[in-house]
Amino acid sequence: MSLSLNHTHDSTTKSWLASANQSGQDFSLQNLPLGVFRRVGSQEPFRGGVAIGDQVLDLRALGNWSGLDSTAHTAVLAASLPALNPLMELGPNAWRSLRHCIFGLMSASASQNTQEALRQFLVPMDVVELTMPVKVGNYTDFYTSLHHAHNVGKLVRPDSPVTPNFHWMPIAYHGRASSVDVGGQGITRPMGQRLNAAGGAPSFGPCERLDYELELGIYIGKGNSRGTRIAAADADSHVFGMCLLNDWSARDIQFWEAVPLGPFLAKNFATSVSPWVVTAEALVPFRKQWQPSPDRPAPLPYLDSAQTRTSGVLDIQLEVWLTTNSGAPSSRTSRLSHTSFSHQHWTVGQMITHHTVGGCNLEIGDLVGTGTVSGPTPEEAGALIELTEAGKRPIRIDAQTVRTFLEDGDEVTLKGWCDRSGFARIGFGECRGVVLPSSQFTDTDTDTDKVDASKEVYLEKTN
Repeated sequence: MSLSLNHTHDSTTKSWLASANQSGQDFSLQNLPLGVFRRVGSQEPFRGGVAIGDQVLDLRALGNWSGLDSTAHTAVLAASLPALNPLMELGPNAWRSLRHCIFGLMSASASQNTQEALRQFLVPMDVVELTMPVKVGNYTDFYTSLHHAHNVGKLVRPDSPVTPNFHWMPIAYHGRASSVDVGGQGITRPMGQRLNAAGGAPSFGPCERLDYELELGIYIGKGNSRGTRIAAADADSHVFGMCLLNDWSARDIQFWEAVPLGPFLAKNFATSVSPWVVTAEALVPFRKQWQPSPDRPAPLPYLDSAQTRTSGVLDIQLEVWLTTNSGAPSSRTSRLSHTSFSHQHWTVGQMITHHTVGGCNLEIGDLVGTGTVSGPTPEEAGALIELTEAGKRPIRIDAQTVRTFLEDGDEVTLKGWCDRSGFARIGFGECRGVVLPSSQFTDTDTDTDKVDASKEVYLEKTN
């Protein structure tokens, strides 16, 4: 798929849906992110939808409309199912056809008959529930922010915080796809071993240093055969779209278990993603040149290309917000950090290329995490372990509330958007998660309905 500007990026084109034209909102006509939804409290099947303004365009209903051409109709039907994987399997031409079709149908230039027909297919955003948009087969999480690597590394290796291999390749580990879920879910505080400060045998119990990690998720739309590799010049064309991602992390468990094979229980209990997938085509206006740092080694040839250098960087603004149950109601929600994905040392394309360089076959629907996104200043740190220097410098939320790590009842909200002069704002929505106490659950809580009911009760108490 060509990563070039076209008429769907024209900010002067407005929608007949007034809410899509409002300044500062996430879901403009030029965005059109995809998700999977149904009405709250209904027994309707989940189906594909497109977010626009304060509405969701029901793709199942649109697929029954007679006003579509055959190419667009095929793409709409594939996108109307309970996961976006069938659409992804159709390939880039179908992805483009779907976007361009809906852009035309929702544009102010659409005929009155078209507008009247499509109004029947819109569902207000505030009456829908959203589920995982993609069935994820495999999940890999990278470690590609030099600022994050330095901030965390200096806590354990002050003299040499960044490992030598970081400068030569995007580092990653394979995560657990089964615990990836859509944001808005309760995150149960994990149990595990941790090393005692006084030494001796480790203790076992609830995590005492629960953290979030501000990341982006990358959905693979085109795979590669086992034993082949994806070239750096082609890597970006394998991306279907992106989302916000919170890689929840149990730091005390992590620092005890990570040597020598890396994280395990500290990461596998929960990963949250935002419900809307912003397509690769929507992000084209926000690409920038990539240049290796002059004081760092140049990448090996397989990680370099003209495509990487001319447009490998994505300028996506990111924020973390924390809502607590303590303090004055007016000050319970505060912004913890604001940074940009453009600070990342390695690009999305380089991550994909390196993932496959040994012959690993990426598959349609695979999820790739970018690793924590942190910027060059303290206020741009993407995790509490950085902001508080592993708990040594608590951050003040308000006059009554401080945090070193997350406490039960805390809600973390990630936000993301792109904004560039001459182009419409593109938003990712939100990725939320509230921390649930470990004491809610025991070894005998194997009944899924019982566990889900317990979560609902706790969430009601904390809202």
